[in-house]
Amino acid sequence: MKTQKSFQNDSSSTIYVVPTPIGNLEDMTYRAIHTLKTVNVIAAEDTRNTKKLLNYFEIKTPLLSYHEHNKEARETQLIDMLAEGKSIALVSDAGMPAISDPGYELVRAAIEEDINIVVLPGANAALCALVGSGLPTEEFLFYGFLPRKNKDRIAELERLKTLKATILFYESPYRLKETLAGLRDILGDREMVAARELTKRYEEYVRGTISEVLDWAEQHEIKGEFCLVVNGNTQEAEESTDTLWWSHLSVKEHVDYHIENDNIRSKEAIKRVATDRKIPSREVYDMYHLGK
Repeated sequence: MKTQKSFQNDSSSTIYVVPTPIGNLEDMTYRAIHTLKTVNVIAAEDTRNTKKLLNYFEIKTPLLSYHEHNKEARETQLIDMLAEGKSIALVSDAGMPAISDPGYELVRAAIEEDINIVVLPGANAALCALVGSGLPTEEFLFYGFLPRKNKDRIAELERLKTLKATILFYESPYRLKETLAGLRDILGDREMVAARELTKRYEEYVRGTISEVLDWAEQHEIKGEFCLVVNGNTQEAEESTDTLWWSHLSVKEHVDYHIENDNIRSKEAIKRVATDRKIPSREVYDMYHLGK
């Protein structure tokens, strides 16, 4: 067990996790600006992007890159700097570091070395979208970006579909339609909200069922990063259990079950699995025969 009293020791060795604006620079707090000005170095996901922010607020603190491709090497360097008594601010391109951005590993390594971690409050796209969605907020799950591969995305949505909690996803404009179709096919046509360009001039909330939001996406030019807020499963627990008897099976196991127990050919079994899972037969065929 470890206990941290963040402001009751004499050590200057501290990592400050500093959220930065997700669009509107006025969301930068006085405390965040002061912290970035007073630390010894700023570890930034993209130094070019962060440099623009620092220039705007006249912050002269040195920058050091810390991103997905160099984080292991940088971690050792940053921990050594902290061991020497220096202070570091960790920032991402926008929002809270370590939330769908680099940072978790550095925080974990610092904790193991008994180095203070101080997290500043600030901008976060997921929470803004959740509160603005009008969907239940008392229980929610932040998921982030779904897997790119169709098979992996389906498996994750199958795992999430029985949750009662509101679910939050991030998505790029390039994969929005594909993701919305997957949400509809696996989760059913639930209430949802697609929020884009949060805090910016073109901020927009699209509220409706998943099908309605998908129709909107197909009729408009898609721009900006999205946060998708999806209502949880509102079915009764008993009904969910009855309809998901196959939830522990992979798609291949599900098809094989129908072949063996119903004494039918694979073609018919694939149709039944597609009906069970509410996904297109072609996707079941690909996963069963091609392993996609």
